[in-house]
Amino acid sequence: MASEWGVSPKQSVLAEVRRRGTADVVSHCAAILSGDGVDPEFLFVLAGPASRQILEGREGGLGGYWPKVWALRALLYAWDDAAAGSVIDATGDVSWRVREMAARVIRAHAIDDALEVLGRLADDAVPRVRAAADRARVSLVETAPRRSR
Repeated sequence: MASEWGVSPKQSVLAEVRRRGTADVVSHCAAILSGDGVDPEFLFVLAGPASRQILEGREGGLGGYWPKVWALRALLYAWDDAAAGSVIDATGDVSWRVREMAARVIRAHAIDDALEVLGRLADDAVPRVRAAADRARVSLVETAPRRSR
């Protein structure tokens, strides 16, 4: 699905992977998740024109949840196992949107080390987080025998 800026987030991230390489894209995403800074140019890659409001300090600014959500969404399309720790850490974020997206990434990339945190998210106050965590946990458990072969 194309956005108002003519490309989907997936298309934008994959174009950036072709330009910078997967490791660099994943590294930038991990930096956002860990609070090590946000490159404004990279934020535009992740969110297009919506990034401008964040850069102007609206919607929580750079310290808000949107940069983390966008970085996690990018990790759905550009992945390296080096990001697993950052994704697992994001399950403890104060923002439910970040926790939910982290669970989606865990499911998409079958991050086995996240089973324990997914169990904790099963008691999350937000139904969407609980549902995402449950889907991820079920997916990990169902695919475990195939991955261990």
